Amino acid sequence: MTRQPYPLAHRDEIVDDLHGTPVPDPYRWLEEPDDPATKEWLDAQDALFRSTDLPGRDHLRDRVAALLKSGSIGTPVWRGDRRFFTRRTPDQEHPVLYVGDAGGERVLLDPTALDPGSLTTLDAYQPDKEGNRLAYQISVGGDEESMLYVIDVADGTIIEGPIDRCRYSPIAWLPGGEAFYYVRKLAPSAVPEGEEQFHRRVYLHKVGQSPDDDVMIFGDGLEKTNYYGVSVSRDGRWLSVSASRGTAPRNDLWVADLEASPAEAPELVTVQQDVDAQTGLLFGRDGRLYVFTDLDAPRGRVCVTSPETPTPEHWRDLIPEDDEAVLSDFAILDEAAEPVMLVGWTRHAISEISIHALESGDRVGKVPVPGLGSIGGIVERPEGGHEAWFSYTDNVTPTAVYRFDVLTGETTLWEAPPGAVEVPQVRTEQVVYRSKDGTEVHMLVVSREGSGPRPTILYGYGGFGISMTPGFSASTLAWVEAGGVYAIAQLRGGGEEGERWHRAGMLGNKQNVFDDLHAAAEHLIETGVTASDRLAISGGSNGGLLVGAALTQRPDLYAAVVCSAPLLDMIRYEKFGLGATWNVEYGSADVPEEFGWLWGYSPLHRIREGVSYPATLFTVFGSDTRVHPLHAWKMAAALQHAQAGDRPILLRNETEVGHGARAVSKSVELAADQLAFLARHTGLEVSAGR
Repeated sequence: MTRQPYPLAHRDEIVDDLHGTPVPDPYRWLEEPDDPATKEWLDAQDALFRSTDLPGRDHLRDRVAALLKSGSIGTPVWRGDRRFFTRRTPDQEHPVLYVGDAGGERVLLDPTALDPGSLTTLDAYQPDKEGNRLAYQISVGGDEESMLYVIDVADGTIIEGPIDRCRYSPIAWLPGGEAFYYVRKLAPSAVPEGEEQFHRRVYLHKVGQSPDDDVMIFGDGLEKTNYYGVSVSRDGRWLSVSASRGTAPRNDLWVADLEASPAEAPELVTVQQDVDAQTGLLFGRDGRLYVFTDLDAPRGRVCVTSPETPTPEHWRDLIPEDDEAVLSDFAILDEAAEPVMLVGWTRHAISEISIHALESGDRVGKVPVPGLGSIGGIVERPEGGHEAWFSYTDNVTPTAVYRFDVLTGETTLWEAPPGAVEVPQVRTEQVVYRSKDGTEVHMLVVSREGSGPRPTILYGYGGFGISMTPGFSASTLAWVEAGGVYAIAQLRGGGEEGERWHRAGMLGNKQNVFDDLHAAAEHLIETGVTASDRLAISGGSNGGLLVGAALTQRPDLYAAVVCSAPLLDMIRYEKFGLGATWNVEYGSADVPEEFGWLWGYSPLHRIREGVSYPATLFTVFGSDTRVHPLHAWKMAAALQHAQAGDRPILLRNETEVGHGARAVSKSVELAADQLAFLARHTGLEVSAGR
């Protein structure tokens, strides 16, 4: 393969001195998306990518599209006899929000009806406690800058909105549907330039009142990067407010008795503050306060106390920490001979649900589940009952919703996704390998019958306590059906083994994550699954950082890379997008010790001229307000300049989409490009006859 010419990217003599270390930044000009030079370079990169021959792309696109015709179904949210849920039929671009009752079901909100161009997404929704009104948030073009509306459930008319600056806002209704607590950013004019994405506050909003007159109840004077949570008990008596600095794995927590203080000025009592733990509260129908915490329990535990005595010294263990499984959620079913708690766990990322006596916490049984896969949140009726609902998926099963009845002990299918799809016959094996320091790491390997070495994609994430659990993936199945192998490594930094596992891969321990990925690759090669010239790695967002670091640390180990919406300039990442909220995960270049961590692996700064790097495709999104595309732009320019081999370095820019949800058709096109690129550079011959 002959090395192709790349668009000219001039190199500036910019060198910063950080804590005595010279930090060159020759492509800083690419941080300016509106600069004519940047636009010209991006146009040339786009033309280069579009001129690239990707054999098998059409077939992969068709298979991904066909598999996504399974559609989707969401777990119901109950309010009395009304249920609220989302469904996407095979030919729809986005899920549609429905309400159902004894008289049937009807559409409440169809994003495509709002926007035939399919650029509008439903970000969140929350019915009031009676199910008569519903607050929802939508954003356009992938920017995730949610606008809040309130509608009348009976006829769908808009009562309120839009209220802007409601990105990532929880909605906590007070009884009666006339008011709710929510989170809103301060107006841009009220914050320093460049900090418009931060400075959130908790407000009380009365329906029909101008949001400019909302009463601020919390957040003034606190950390600019704080995220806030807010909830109100079903009876309206108890308010809880939480605060987390960015994405820190800890939170401060307060409660207020709304019978003893007004909703406009709740008297907040501290539950925990400056404590290194994550804690959430549920005010039970039985008058008890249920505490879900990892305080002194990295895998999680459930405690009980009284709402009047919410602090840790009053907590009593109900569901103690498990030695092996991570506690994920719980629900209470109180219409039984003895009230019970259903407790969700993940054991090495495989889900299960146990049943416990509500008073003692003793284990009395387990909930039958469809297989070895992933279970979504367990949902009960707010007023209590004997039923619970949960979603289930695995590597070959599209997500469906199941119902468990504690009176019969049976689990039944509540609703399947609406589309029937032909799923290829594959097998999933969970293997264990050892990382560089001897730590055991789990990995899921999806393949068809056959022997290696075969073209293989190794996928990972390894950050923010997010677990890589089994799930239906059209991209994975299309790749495996074509003859490849797909491996998902459960790296440190994730949540598969609890909070200690997360912290073993964050801050100064970040190199452990990269070592875990390299060890996964070596295991796949040593066991004959693949070979280095047939092995690709893929990751997005924090996973894009993962594969960016991997290709610079071990370019010999990988044949191809897909790096999507990545963080790559770890010296300047805090200056863009939501970067300032992540220094609790990565560290800050402003702190000498933490600069050392970042400088040690920052992918952009580890590129060396004269090295033969893997074939690399960067995919970025123009409306991404979380991770700015500049990371990939600068990295692509630097790799194209440094590449000594003949394997291509390409950049795929996409407009009017962002970091999160997107139309199905856009997901199909992205997946087809990524898979076809990896197929070409790992030797996977894609044909319709397989």
